[in-house]
Formats: sequence, structure tokens, C-alpha cells
Amino acid sequence: MRIPPLYRKPAWQRVFAGAAIGGCISWMIFLYMFGVMQERNGYLIEEQAKEIRKLQDQINIWQEDYRELNKKNEEMLTIQKIEIRLVGYEKYNIKDRQSIFDVEASIQEDLKSLLAKDLSTVHKNKDIVKKTIENKVENVNGKRYKFIVREMYFYTTINITVELRLAG
Repeated sequence: MRIPPLYRKPAWQRVFAGAAIGGCISWMIFLYMFGVMQERNGYLIEEQAKEIRKLQDQINIWQEDYRELNKKNEEMLTIQKIEIRLVGYEKYNIKDRQSIFDVEASIQEDLKSLLAKDLSTVHKNKDIVKKTIENKVENVNGKRYKFIVREMYFYTTINITVELRLAG
């Protein structure tokens, strides 16, 4: 097999020379366009990285301030409200809702001194609060009853569940 003798025909030489020169020129244009595009993208990425670092620094500052404020607020939590719930009165046939309300109000009155106190202080003295309620004796419908604390939950509202028992 033999290569055709196109080197003798100048028209074919011009076609091949034009294709080679066109390929080189198009390659140069491609490299220029690709370089400009890469440079623009690199600059954009660098700007975005700076912005991300700046925003992350701001987030860290805000989070530190938020943590400090939460710590201060936790230290400043105070008792706002006292809720008493009386249970076990059904077995003593106390159906008078006013008597139940009066007993709950009486216990709340005894614990009124806890209002506006620091939550941690009240929680540390929860045994005293419990003994205050359990040592109390109340007359309801001519009978004497004592109280047993079943549940106590402390937060800005103190929730206490008290069981009614006959005093013996």
C-alpha cells in the first residue's frame, strides 16, 4: 500500500496547511477562553471563601453571646407560680369542691414565701418545702386531715401533687 503523492499538488498542500493553522488558532482561542473562565471562577471561589469565613466568625460570636445570656438567665430564674393538686379525697367522700379549693389555697398560702425566690435556692430546700406541707393538719367537714407529698416539679412554676389522709 502506498501513500498518494499529494505533495505534488499545491491545492492539497494548502488544504492541509490551512487545517493545521486553523487547528492551532482554534486551540489558542480555546486556551484563552478557558483560562479567562478559570481565572474568573477562581476569583469567585476566593471571594466566597472569604465571605464564608467572615460569616462563620460572626456565627461563633453570636453563639458565645447566646450561651452567656442563657447562663445568666438560668441563674436568674425565679419562682413565678405555685400550683397545688389535691388527690385521694374521693375515698373520704369529700364531694364539696369548695373545701378542696380551700385546702389547696391554704397550702398555697403557706408556700407563698417561695414566690420570686431563686429557683436553685428553692430546689435545694425542697425537703423543707415537703416537710412544711406534710406537717400541716387541716379541718375539712369536721374531720382532721394531713397531707403526703406525692410529686414535686420545680421550674418557674412549682407543681405539687398532695395526697389527703386522715390524721390519726
